[in-house]
Amino acid sequence: MNLILITEHDFVSSSLIELSDYRAKHIHQVHQAEPGRRLKVGMLNGLMGYGEVIEATQDGQSFRVSLTVELTHNPPNKLPLTVILALPRPKMLRRIIQNLTALGVEHLVLINSYRVEKSYWQSPFLEQLDEYVQLGLEQAVDTVPMTIQLEKRFKPFVEDRLPTVVSEKKALVAHPYVSETCPRDIDESLVLAIGPEGGFIQYEVDKLIEAGFEAVTLGQRIQKVETVLPQLIGRLF
Repeated sequence: MNLILITEHDFVSSSLIELSDYRAKHIHQVHQAEPGRRLKVGMLNGLMGYGEVIEATQDGQSFRVSLTVELTHNPPNKLPLTVILALPRPKMLRRIIQNLTALGVEHLVLINSYRVEKSYWQSPFLEQLDEYVQLGLEQAVDTVPMTIQLEKRFKPFVEDRLPTVVSEKKALVAHPYVSETCPRDIDESLVLAIGPEGGFIQYEVDKLIEAGFEAVTLGQRIQKVETVLPQLIGRLF
């Protein structure tokens, strides 16, 4: 945890916060913070700054920390990037969302695909998306969450809602079975679609192309989704 992420509910006065949850435990056990220690803090959806430890106590497995907070500067800018991603395996979803948040992705759309198992949409992991985003913010020292949208029906989304998403933006779909190489150093807003491992089926690629996407590849090797995402984003931005 590189940033202590706080909300207005943590304040007991205009500049004093009290923590008694996992954040307090982390401050005790990892930062080993004593009175006078300064830590990076940030208001969810707001400014960042520092918190100075006033008091840190432990009673058995219960931890409590009081800090005075000064918020002075803006969080880092988001990438002008919307990722449209075929819903991955639930156990992979946690890492992917944390990584996309840490990389600064602005918006994520999780969609259905022919190769997505129907059971994935019933996973309890989908109820914990905000938690995964928060972990990504704490890692990357950011305060503005990536927004997440769920689309369980591929065709209605691509035909009815996707044209609005890609309006006046460059749109790419990563697909291992085309010849056009993925570009580098994009200097504009981008919508990037990524299918399951092995890619979207041809029907889905064709529908995305009809919606304004260009199919590009990183090469013939089939990579895991969690591997190709940071590789693509690093290449494009």
